[in-house]
Amino acid sequence: MSKIQENRNAMKCPNFSRGMRKSDQQIGVEAPPYGKKATGKLITLPSFDDVALDDSFQNLIEKRRSVRVFDEDAKMSQAQLAFLLYSTFGITSYASNNVATLRKAPSGGARHAFELYVVVRNIDGLEAGVYHYLPVENVGEKVVTIEFLGAIEDYEQTLANMLAEQNWVKTAQCVLFVTSVPYKAEWRYGELAHRVILIDLGHLGQNAVLSTAAIGAGACPIAAFDQKLCDRVLKVDGENEFTVYSIVIGVPKS
Repeated sequence: MSKIQENRNAMKCPNFSRGMRKSDQQIGVEAPPYGKKATGKLITLPSFDDVALDDSFQNLIEKRRSVRVFDEDAKMSQAQLAFLLYSTFGITSYASNNVATLRKAPSGGARHAFELYVVVRNIDGLEAGVYHYLPVENVGEKVVTIEFLGAIEDYEQTLANMLAEQNWVKTAQCVLFVTSVPYKAEWRYGELAHRVILIDLGHLGQNAVLSTAAIGAGACPIAAFDQKLCDRVLKVDGENEFTVYSIVIGVPKS
């Protein structure tokens, strides 16, 4: 069987009720954590209640387009960043069984097998570098806490190298990076988890790009990146957590 055929088969939906090995959930293994524990300096971003938003769904659908040309001198506000992170991956509440979280985008089994990072270049008042969103810090609240993981040496060139040497990303105000923590979904779905994870990734990405359009900014999702470099810069191990998606965000150049 060719690799293309293997990949096609991985996209197909098996019968979830038959022929599936028992998952860790079914054999009584404790659920994995909702999110990673903080290791860096915690920062609470300003409230986004006063951020100007286009709240017309039709307008958002009409104006959502991939943007690759940004005003490199413009700044986005911390409140705008807070809105983007919250709208993409914020936690509304815990599920009734308390082994899952309900968030802004849907997820199979409410597993949300991801972590969300932002590489900042030009956000007003934030040091350039890598930040990690900590939604578990503020469950059910419209409050956003991030942790600073560190600066990036030779920021602009490193960022371009992370994203498959696409030099246009150097002028973006920030880049969202999504990592997957597969076991969050494998715990429930076992060997069938990975198709669900990829579907969920699309849900999360759509929230991100529509939220970006709502604040009048531009976004461009990117699936091409240097796996090892991204994992190293984000300080993840590349096995139990690894980069799966990136979304470049910035102020469009008029």
